[in-house]
Amino acid sequence: MSDQKKTTIVLFSGDYDKAMAAYIIANGAAAYDHEVTIFHTFWGLNALRKDNKVSMKKGFMNKMFGKMMPRGADKMGLSKMNYLGMGQKMIKNVIKKHNAMPLPQLIEMAQEQDVKLIGCTMTMDLLGLQKEELLDGIEYAGVAAYIGDAEEGNVNLFI
Repeated sequence: MSDQKKTTIVLFSGDYDKAMAAYIIANGAAAYDHEVTIFHTFWGLNALRKDNKVSMKKGFMNKMFGKMMPRGADKMGLSKMNYLGMGQKMIKNVIKKHNAMPLPQLIEMAQEQDVKLIGCTMTMDLLGLQKEELLDGIEYAGVAAYIGDAEEGNVNLFI
């Protein structure tokens, strides 16, 4: 086992505020020289979706999942007080007013700091998501890959 400290995060939630917390922690850990992995599964995969629609041939159920899920980190709703999207608009204004970094920029920063962003392949199959629909530069793996990182982790979080 190396002396490198490791932080792993399972991002299960598709909520803007929870994903933001995960990425703030990930970027902070990376800044403290941790090797960081974020394993995106189920609704957390929405943080990795591209903003623009990618035309693909899909079955009916997969098309429905694609339409019901937010396309990209910036369109994710809040976990509390979402109020049909008004809460999300309000929190974005607060973030801007305080010169804090919004979620899409936190994701970019994580990529710049070499945070390992993993899309769960099993969930992608279940929800009908294709690699072409997700951000460039991410990795794809199953739970075994996450467990491999987590068992060496100093900090392991589930969000």
